[in-house]
Amino acid sequence: MEARPDNDVLWARSLHFSHPDGSPGLSGVSLGVREGEILAVSGPRGSGKTTLLRCLSGLARARSGEVWFNSVPVHTMGPTARERLRRDRFGWIDPAPLLVPELNVWENAALPLMLRGTGRRRAKAAALEWLERLDVGDRSRCRPHELTHAERQRVCITRALAPAPSVLFADEPTAPLHRADRAHVLRTLTTAARAHGITVILATHDAETAALADRTVPLLDGRRVKTVHLPPVAESQGRGAACSLSV
Repeated sequence: MEARPDNDVLWARSLHFSHPDGSPGLSGVSLGVREGEILAVSGPRGSGKTTLLRCLSGLARARSGEVWFNSVPVHTMGPTARERLRRDRFGWIDPAPLLVPELNVWENAALPLMLRGTGRRRAKAAALEWLERLDVGDRSRCRPHELTHAERQRVCITRALAPAPSVLFADEPTAPLHRADRAHVLRTLTTAARAHGITVILATHDAETAALADRTVPLLDGRRVKTVHLPPVAESQGRGAACSLSV
């Protein structure tokens, strides 16, 4: 079994994944991600972006292939070990803002830190700092149902950034936001990641979002390709010209 290259914090080789209905999700995808790099996985909807992020993070197990985080073979880990890895070293942002309804905003943002064993006062301070950066600090004592959709997504992004994960997986993280909000949040996310040395793997079908990354890996029909043509973004998600991206 071949170990990952020394300069890659995350490395995958020949990942194959099939959905429950038998349709292919990934067909032999390989990639490496350097420490502190912001990598965009681009492509139209249904191209395998989310599936790739789930396999890389250990949320899903590929049918075949290898995934390495530093010197750890994620593909051979059991469920408990993969869960611990995601809790202690990885962060995740979904397109849909899912929060714990019984907790207020700062408690939701601080939850991963407290699950790692960070004291309540220290976890709260870190959560409040990030909530301020994402312009929702004044909502820290609100419950999720009191927030707008966009505010809830900002809290989810705060929750992912506050523990300073080694790798942050962001699956269309600004999809619920308007264009102006999207630009601000993406700048905050990428600036914070670079300042803290966080590796980011960002799935997006938006060319403007992909352009903020250090490098782009295009997918099409579950395969890595040289270029992919991204269609214009719908009005509800902002405007953008169609363009081709290449590696």
